[in-house]
Amino acid sequence: MRKRRELRRVADRTDHIRRDDLLVFSTLRNERVRLPFFLQYYRDLGVNHFLIVDNNSSDGSREYLADQPDVSLWTTTRSYKRSRFGVDWLNWLQFRYGHNHWCLVVDPDEFLIYPFCDTRPLRALTDWLDASSIKSFSAMLLDMYPKGRLDAEPYREGQNPMEIASWFDAGNYTIDKNRKFGNLWIQGGPRARVFFRDQPAKAPALNKIPLVKWNRRYAYVSSTHMLLPRGLNQVYDEWGGEKASGILLHAKFLDTFSAKAAEELDRRQHYAASVEYKAYAESLRDDPELWCKWSEKYINWRQLEILGLMSKGNWA
Repeated sequence: MRKRRELRRVADRTDHIRRDDLLVFSTLRNERVRLPFFLQYYRDLGVNHFLIVDNNSSDGSREYLADQPDVSLWTTTRSYKRSRFGVDWLNWLQFRYGHNHWCLVVDPDEFLIYPFCDTRPLRALTDWLDASSIKSFSAMLLDMYPKGRLDAEPYREGQNPMEIASWFDAGNYTIDKNRKFGNLWIQGGPRARVFFRDQPAKAPALNKIPLVKWNRRYAYVSSTHMLLPRGLNQVYDEWGGEKASGILLHAKFLDTFSAKAAEELDRRQHYAASVEYKAYAESLRDDPELWCKWSEKYINWRQLEILGLMSKGNWA
C-alpha cells in the first residue's frame, strides 16, 4: 500500500475499463523494441486493457506506451529491488483496478500459451475457469532460444520473437513442493543447463501463476511464483486428475540479451544480489549456444501437452 506513493501517473485510461474486461499488468524497463508485438499478441488473445509500470526507461518505452489507447501507464524512478522486484507496485494496481477481473501478470518477453489457444480466445478459458469455480491458472516458464549464437539474427520491432528463438528444452526439469506456500517449485531448462550447470539449485524458478480472478484480499508474494491466500497455489492437481495449465513462452534469449544482461548487472536490482545476471555475464564471455542435440523446436500447444509440460485437464 505504501509503495503506491512511488508511482506517478503518465496516462490514466482506467475509466475505460468495463466490468468484465480482461486485464494485463506488467512492469518494465527499456523494452521499446519488444512492445509492439507484446501488445498485439495479447490484444489478439482478447485482452482489453494494459496497466503498466515503467521503471525509468530511457529508450522511448514510456512515450510509446503513453500513446496507446488501451494502456494506462505509471512511471517510477524508485528501486525495483526495494519494491520486491516490482511486486509491490503491481499488487497495488491490482488492488485498485483488478478486483473481480481476470488479471494476467506477465513481462514483455512472456507469451501465454494455453489449451486450445489456436482456436479459442482467452475469454473462453476464463469463462470455463469461472464455471469450474477455479480462481487461478498456472503456466510454467519455458525458456526459448535460437539454434546458434544468440546474436546471430537481429530481432526486428514487431517481429514474433519465436521466429528466432524457436527451440526449448523438452526435459531437464526438477519439481519440488514449497511446504510453506503449497506451490510447486520448478527449475531447469537451458538456464540451469548452461548458466548454472555447477549450481543448479540456484537456477531461476520456472513455476508461475500468472492468471488469477483477482480479489482485493489477494497478493503475490514473490513475482508470480506464489500467492496469498495459499489456496490459490493449488494449481497442479485435483482429486481424479491434473488441473488445466499453460506455458509462458519466454523469449529472453535474443540478440538484445547481452546488452540487457550487462545493464541489469550494473544496476544490481535483481534477486539475490543479481546472482542470475552474474551467471549470464560470466558465461556470455564464451559466447555460449543454448541449443543442444536434445533441443526441441516449438510447434504448438499440443506438442507441449504431449511432452507433459502443460495440460488441458478436463477442459474439453
